[in-house]
Amino acid sequence: MILALLLAVATPDALPSAFDAGWKGEKVCTLLQDTPQFRAARCVFPPGGGHERHRHPPHWGYIVSGGTMRITTAAGTVTRELQGGSSWWSDGIDWHEAVNIGTMTAVYIIVEPKPAAPPR
Repeated sequence: MILALLLAVATPDALPSAFDAGWKGEKVCTLLQDTPQFRAARCVFPPGGGHERHRHPPHWGYIVSGGTMRITTAAGTVTRELQGGSSWWSDGIDWHEAVNIGTMTAVYIIVEPKPAAPPR
């Protein structure tokens, strides 16, 4: 029983999504839109704020306001200078966590496409 619980916690599916994960008990992402085709959220990271360990399905992101983020994944920890106005595509992330180590508030928009419904 304990082994099953440990395995469940260790699997990526057991982690919250980026939209549900927070930082020190506070939400960091606000749902902007949820349609049958996609969902979008605005995520805000003030200096010293972060995003607890979470997972991402495939998604597109846009940096409204840049910042200096320390990002940790299974591969290690990197520091990234993120520039406002830039964007990215990700095929999904099993897990990562991030902390804003800069002096400016970082703001992202994240858009997750939803799988197409099968034809009727």
